[in-house]
Amino acid sequence: MIIAIDFDGTIVQSNFPSIGALIPNAKESINKLFQDGHYIIIWTCRQNEQLLDMFNFLVAENILFHRCNDNSPEQTAKYGTNSRKVYAHAYIDDLAIGCPKTSDNLPDWLEIYQQITAAETNYQNKMAEIQTFNPKNLINLSCLRPLTINH
Repeated sequence: MIIAIDFDGTIVQSNFPSIGALIPNAKESINKLFQDGHYIIIWTCRQNEQLLDMFNFLVAENILFHRCNDNSPEQTAKYGTNSRKVYAHAYIDDLAIGCPKTSDNLPDWLEIYQQITAAETNYQNKMAEIQTFNPKNLINLSCLRPLTINH
């Protein structure tokens, strides 16, 4: 899966333009998602010096990711453009609907990891069903006679 993860309030506590403290379990969960084969995009409004500070923080903390505010090369090739909107299968953001406006109420990163893993498993199972679909297993409806209703 492609996962877009907000920085301020999601990976670190909100303290913009400074960088807040790392949110518990964020680093471990993000790195595990990366190691599980997910494509991680850091999704942030930071620019210029604050963006560089964020990169330096992620590198210093050894938080693994593939891109920042940029689509995967496969998505860019598929759609022929690298739009400003980052394409992802899942977006993790403290300001998402259902999340109060404080990172204190963001679900724990261990729970987020479990939700992403469950969603990926569900997706893979559905893809396996589609790939093993056999039209011969369908009921042959041609043998049924039309229903006649008498009034």
